[in-house]
Amino acid sequence: MDDEYQKLIRRMNPPRVVIDNESCKNATVIQVDSANKQGILLEVVQILTDLNLMITKAYICSDGGWFMDVFNVTDHDGNKITDEGILDYIEKSLGPDSCFASSMRRSVGVKSESNHTAIELTGTDRPGLLSEVSAVLAHLKCNVVNAEVWTHNTRAAAVMQVTDETTGGPIADQERLTTVKRLLCNVLKGSNKSREAKTVVSHGSTHTERRLHQMMFDDRDYERMDGEDDSSDRPSVNVVNWNDKDYSVVTIRCKDRPKLLFDIVCTLTDMQYVVFHGNVEAPGPEAYQEYCIRHIDGSPVKSDAERQRVVQCLEAAIQRRVSEGLKLELCTTDRVGLLSDVTRIFRENSLTVTRAEVTTRAGKAVNTFYVRDASGYPVDPKIIDSIRQTIGQTILRVKGTPEESNQAPQESPTRFLFGGLFKSRSFCNFGLVRSYS
Repeated sequence: MDDEYQKLIRRMNPPRVVIDNESCKNATVIQVDSANKQGILLEVVQILTDLNLMITKAYICSDGGWFMDVFNVTDHDGNKITDEGILDYIEKSLGPDSCFASSMRRSVGVKSESNHTAIELTGTDRPGLLSEVSAVLAHLKCNVVNAEVWTHNTRAAAVMQVTDETTGGPIADQERLTTVKRLLCNVLKGSNKSREAKTVVSHGSTHTERRLHQMMFDDRDYERMDGEDDSSDRPSVNVVNWNDKDYSVVTIRCKDRPKLLFDIVCTLTDMQYVVFHGNVEAPGPEAYQEYCIRHIDGSPVKSDAERQRVVQCLEAAIQRRVSEGLKLELCTTDRVGLLSDVTRIFRENSLTVTRAEVTTRAGKAVNTFYVRDASGYPVDPKIIDSIRQTIGQTILRVKGTPEESNQAPQESPTRFLFGGLFKSRSFCNFGLVRSYS
């Protein structure tokens, strides 16, 4: 009944998308107006980020029955979006033509598993783990055609799409799938019997990055010991209650990077919070974000414990995608066992993979790895040279060194919804805001 009601509302009030390349000097402005519904903000942000657009500024308003968002977007080089194919896709995905389409099927980042088998893995991270996982898959004649691997706070999560070496399609034999799950689970457990490891096999559709967030959240990667990770580059996340409006206000300040807004909105949505108002700005290397939120039951944050959990989960969401290590890119003809061979060479040279993206395009493997020395020392350039000679100088390329971010962040003027509310303690004295910090 609720679904039919939503369809009726959308028929009466079809969404409207306005794309403006004139009013802003250095960005394309996208305005989306639509009937409000749970999760619509994540839908819109997901579509924009799946197109690899940089969101430099955003204004969010969904108080009441109507949803209105404005996004300033650029490509990764800071240019306006002029590609007619991309602009047309945005209009069709967010405009009236999208009224009755499933948002999950509509997203660019969703891959139908009709041609592969999807494997989801979570467990304790350790040096050589990706090598061991890929070796098991190669032994079982499973070809990894796409994969994304994240590590954070001693935990690892991966979503892999594999095909049968013989048929080139999904693995249909249930007995073989059971063997895959059992062996991978043994690898993930390793010698650590106190932490749970999970292996899930499916043939459904999934949005890989959202699933990775959900998997690491379910694995409680946000939990830290007291005093742990007090580094200077830790994101600043604050949650206070705006009592007059029954909102909790979340403010975030951290280094800007691609897909930051998606990671934050995804986490708030999965934690069952609704964003009613928001303002996002990235005027330079830092990003500033404010959100007025309530729980899905209509209540603001109720306790210190809940506030702390929101802070920890948002910090984790920001840090999961931070790429630590040396970036290596591999491009060569795909074959069964390629990922196993490459990661084995990394492991034999005492390199551990902190993050990986594996894709296959028209028979070509295009893989990105972020690697660190397993002992915690800086990566030795001689080792990288040796690895490149083994794999092939033109096949494996170094794409830069890890960025240094030890400088203290500069204060910058902001134009947030609430001005200097969070820089002054005087508001607390008037009882306008109850702080849980």
